[in-house]
Amino acid sequence: MAFIKQENRFDVDTLEVPVVGIAADVGQHDSGMHRHQKAQLLYAPLGCMNITLDNTQCILPPTKAAWIPAGVEHSVTMRNVVAYRSVYFDTQTFTRLPQGVRIISVNTLLQALIERMAMWEWDKPSEEQETVTTLFIEELAAAPLEPLLLPLPSDPRLKSWLSALQSGDELPLALKTMAKGIGASEKTISRIFSKQTGMPYQAWRQQWRLHGAIERLALGNPVSQVAFSLGFSSDSAFISFFKQHLGNTPSQYMKAKSSG
Repeated sequence: MAFIKQENRFDVDTLEVPVVGIAADVGQHDSGMHRHQKAQLLYAPLGCMNITLDNTQCILPPTKAAWIPAGVEHSVTMRNVVAYRSVYFDTQTFTRLPQGVRIISVNTLLQALIERMAMWEWDKPSEEQETVTTLFIEELAAAPLEPLLLPLPSDPRLKSWLSALQSGDELPLALKTMAKGIGASEKTISRIFSKQTGMPYQAWRQQWRLHGAIERLALGNPVSQVAFSLGFSSDSAFISFFKQHLGNTPSQYMKAKSSG
């Protein structure tokens, strides 16, 4: 069956079928870095996922999906994901699939298509899959892109600092404080971030905090707790920050998520 238990392991590349759908109830889980020969659509209608790629990470809240092309190394970390959906596509059969990693918005139609394919039996005849798969590929190509990919610096001097951020032991502090803790000049840190991430440190820091906010809100944490955990001086400062970047207040964002 397409519905599997969290503890079950399988190798999707051993299944010689054009489309492989997976549905699972998952709590806390870390897939570890891996890759497969099939392209993958990753989606969770409830909960939140963190995806790590080569020098890039992203947050995947509900109503968003990740497209991961074949051969791309990645890991997926889940916390309290109630309904996990993954659909794999044979790239020899489907030649019009996107070539790059992307995060997309999931509308009602695309969600229904993902649910349908995730629940398919693995031996479902390919001719019975054709109409749904064709429509899915069209919707995938038309889906709006979301700016939820965050490039990571690779400079060795930042390795321990970045590891502490990813484990939740530290927050990205203001440039002056951060540079002092690492033992490098502000100018050096600024140059590293501009060169390796394509954005100034302050912009990168704000994007990191935004990802943290989305994850915490998706997990059901109240606004006051999210604001405090991310180092904001007040709830109003956090709400203003959130609205500036996403166009909605946290409560509006979560309402749109739950009704999407």
